[in-house]
Amino acid sequence: MKIRILLVDDHQIVLKGISFFLSMQTDFELVGEAHNGQEAVELVGELQPDIVLMDLNMPIMDGIEASKLIGERYPGVKVLVLTSFSDRSHIVPALQTGAIGYMLKEVEPDQLVEAIRSAYKGNIQLHPDISNTIVMQLTPNAAETKVLPSRQELDALTPRELEVLEQLTKGHSNKEIAQSLVIAEKTVKTHVSSILSKLSLSDRTQAALFAVHLFQPSE
Repeated sequence: MKIRILLVDDHQIVLKGISFFLSMQTDFELVGEAHNGQEAVELVGELQPDIVLMDLNMPIMDGIEASKLIGERYPGVKVLVLTSFSDRSHIVPALQTGAIGYMLKEVEPDQLVEAIRSAYKGNIQLHPDISNTIVMQLTPNAAETKVLPSRQELDALTPRELEVLEQLTKGHSNKEIAQSLVIAEKTVKTHVSSILSKLSLSDRTQAALFAVHLFQPSE
């Protein structure tokens, strides 16, 4: 089964360049192109893609608003942001819409391909150059207490909480985590609350981003 992709970008040259490269992947199917957020939302409804590769700065409707609407109307569709903006004022709002990841246009082609494949499986994707920055910014008092999250912070978590935390990096809901770990959904909710409390995080998005860094292989 091929991964169905909708490309969204208001720059024709960029759009065509990405389209050409992705069309070379045998497991990808480019189902459409949109030039602004409003057109993207409409095409998602018509085409039902698996992945929306979303630019942010566009006319009529920007990528953040479009991602929010897609998340509300078509929860099964995953939005992977692909933009030139690496600042917090763009990154945080984009991820808060429920986007599965945030990549920069300077990403190597092979990395983008793998990010799309991994996002399709439900794994959160962050561009290597911004992942550490995002974790730091989303962790309360990070600037005062540490530069990057440490694996030592996992010591307070139980083995089951570690399993739940790792499931969060895949974007799974409480129901999906319960099914995967063969436990009650109510138990998952309790574990998530405990994780947030022990790591001093405010929501599961922060926990997922925190875990992406902690569970990523050391270089």
